[in-house]
Amino acid sequence: MTKTGSRQQQSDEKRARSDGPRDLTTVLSSPPETLTIAEYQRFAGKTDRTAEKAGHDLDFLLLGLFGEAGSLLSELKKKQRDADSYLGYEASVVEELGDVLWYFANMASRAGIDLAELGSRLVGSPSDAAQHLALSDLHPVSSATEAIPQANFESTLIRLAGEVGKLTADFGAGRLSRSHDVLPGYMESIFRALIDAANDAAVSLAHAAHGNLEKIFDRWPLERVHPSLFDEADDFAEQLPRRIEMQIFERTINDQTYVFLRCNDINIGDRLTDNKLEKDDYRFHDVFHLAYAAILGWSPVMRALFRVKRKSRPEIDESEDGARAILIEEGVSTWIFNHAEPLNFFENLTSVDYGLLKAVRELVKGYEAEQCPLWLWEEAILKGYEMFRALQLHRRGLIVADLNERTITFEELPA
Repeated sequence: MTKTGSRQQQSDEKRARSDGPRDLTTVLSSPPETLTIAEYQRFAGKTDRTAEKAGHDLDFLLLGLFGEAGSLLSELKKKQRDADSYLGYEASVVEELGDVLWYFANMASRAGIDLAELGSRLVGSPSDAAQHLALSDLHPVSSATEAIPQANFESTLIRLAGEVGKLTADFGAGRLSRSHDVLPGYMESIFRALIDAANDAAVSLAHAAHGNLEKIFDRWPLERVHPSLFDEADDFAEQLPRRIEMQIFERTINDQTYVFLRCNDINIGDRLTDNKLEKDDYRFHDVFHLAYAAILGWSPVMRALFRVKRKSRPEIDESEDGARAILIEEGVSTWIFNHAEPLNFFENLTSVDYGLLKAVRELVKGYEAEQCPLWLWEEAILKGYEMFRALQLHRRGLIVADLNERTITFEELPA
C-alpha cells in the first residue's frame, strides 16, 4: 500500500469511528495509528481482572505502574551496560511502554478520569473531539523502527519515574484519600512524561498501545475460541489420532523402574527413566506431549510415535514433523518442568506467569505452534501438569486425549 493509500485508509477509519464504537477485532486489524485513546482505555479495562475485588482502590495498579516505570529504566540500563550485545532493545521499550500505558489507563478508569479528555487538554484539541482523538495525535513520532537516542530518553524516563514516585508517596501517606481533586493533576503530569518519553525514544505510543492490546487479549481473550487443528485439512492417515487412550504405568525390571506407554494393547515408544541422579518423576513426561496434542493440536513427538507424519507434504514433514521440531518440543517440556518443580508442579495454581508463556512462544518461534495463543498454551501446560500430578500419586493411569473436544482426562488403572 502506498503512503497516500495508507493515509486515506486511516482517514476513512477515523471517520468511521464517528458512526459508533469499533469492536476489538476491527481495532486489532486496523493500523495502530487509528487507535483512539478512548478505545484503548475501554479495551484495557476489559482485562483488569482485579477490578471486581479492588473496586476503586488504586493500590495494585499504582504498584504495577511504579514497577513498569522501573522496568523501562531497567531496559535503558541493560542497553548501556551491554551495548551491542543486548539485542531486541527497541522491541522491549515498545512492550514496556505498552505495559505502563495499561496500568496508567486502568488507574484512570478506577479514578473516573477520562484519558481522552486528558489527552485533548495536553495537545490543545477541542474537547468535543476528545473521544475521536487518536494516540498518534499526541506526538509526532509515526514509526517504531527508528534508532533510539539514549541521552534525552534517559532524563525523560527519570522524570517519568519521578512523577510516578511522587504519586506513590502521596498515596502511601494518605494525601490522595484526603484530597481526591489532586489526582488528575498527577495523572496529567505522568501522561505528559509518557508522551515525552515516546518522543525521545522515537517510539509510537500508538504502536505501543496497539501491541499491548494484542498481547493482553492473546493471554486473556474476551471469548476463548479454539483455533482449527493444524492437520485438519490433511489426509486421515496423516492426522494425529482424534482420540488417544494411553496407559502410562511403572514397572520394575532388574531393580530399575521404568515407565511404559501402551495404546491399543501395543507398547508405544521406549521405556523411560528420569535420566537424572536425583529422581523427580520426569519419566512420566510423555503426558505433557499428550496434553500438547489434545489442547494445542500440536505434538511432533506424538506424530513420530503414532507414525502420522505429513509425508504427502514434504516441506511440512521436514520442518514441522522432523527431528528438529521433536527436539524443540522436548526442550519446551524440559524447560517448563524445571520451572514447575519448585512450584509443586503448578498445584492449586490457575494461571502461569507471563514470562514463562512468552519464553515458550520464543522457543517454538518459526514452527506452527507459534500460532497458538498464549491462553491456549497456558491451558495445555496446566492440564498437562494436572495429569502429571495424578500419575505421580497413583503411579499408573489411563490418559484420554480428545483432540476434537480439546480435553485430556485421567482415569485410574487397577494395580
